Amino acid sequence: MKKAILVVSFGTTHEDTMNLTIGKIENIIKEQFQDFEVRRAFTAHGVINVLKKRDGIHVDTPEEAFERLMKEGYEEVYVQPLHIIPGLEFDYIKLIAHKYDKRGNFKKIMVGRPALYFKGFDEEAPDDYQIFIDAIEKTINKKDNFIFMGHGTLHFANACYSCLQNVLEDNGYSNIFIGNVEGYPTIDDVIKWVNKNNIKEATLMPLMLVAGDHAKNDMASDEEDSWKSILERHGVKVNIYIHGLGEIEEFQEIYINHLIDVIEEKYTDTGKNKKGRRKSL
Repeated sequence: MKKAILVVSFGTTHEDTMNLTIGKIENIIKEQFQDFEVRRAFTAHGVINVLKKRDGIHVDTPEEAFERLMKEGYEEVYVQPLHIIPGLEFDYIKLIAHKYDKRGNFKKIMVGRPALYFKGFDEEAPDDYQIFIDAIEKTINKKDNFIFMGHGTLHFANACYSCLQNVLEDNGYSNIFIGNVEGYPTIDDVIKWVNKNNIKEATLMPLMLVAGDHAKNDMASDEEDSWKSILERHGVKVNIYIHGLGEIEEFQEIYINHLIDVIEEKYTDTGKNKKGRRKSL
């Protein structure tokens, strides 16, 4: 039986961070799952178009990837998203997987979960939020101030950022604040936290898989509307950490473990199967 793993991320047009994050995780998967064909897909069609026009590089959309696998005779497909939250991009992946599953194009299609999913779901499920924090603990501490820039979304999954903020505080990280480029909390909320706590120095870090456009431009550039510039105008000495979470070895393991979970048919999001494990999407 021909089996494939489809690694799906939002994508990035920045080759440096691509190789250190998405590419690194894909290579680990290839090494650890040698009985599977490993393929790449991006959910960001804009990123795909830029790479094609600028660099002559073609990256499949999820639909294109499924079509290729179907035509090449693959029977089982395990999809592992590299997204942070179960937002619009995750819904997109599930929709495409459901379409091909409903058509009966494959004998099995399974979709893994993004980095943040389970929190207090039941006693059996892993605590993705605690695992997330444990994975990045080498890059943070409880002494210095940190401001994370998340992507944010209008999707209800934006609540994941507030949940993560609460779990950070429960772990004693009252010195860390999460803001988003899109959606609550905004940079204005970050400034409120800065003023309320009389913050004079902080490290800006991307709460994103890659350190791409948002991290390099919206967060760390000298442009007038960057977070760095805004914070400096409010009297904050800004230190920059310009690395995507995907560069952290322990964070890479989150996705590997989620892939193992979905291959073993446990800890996904549509109820329990006969063994008391989570069924596939």
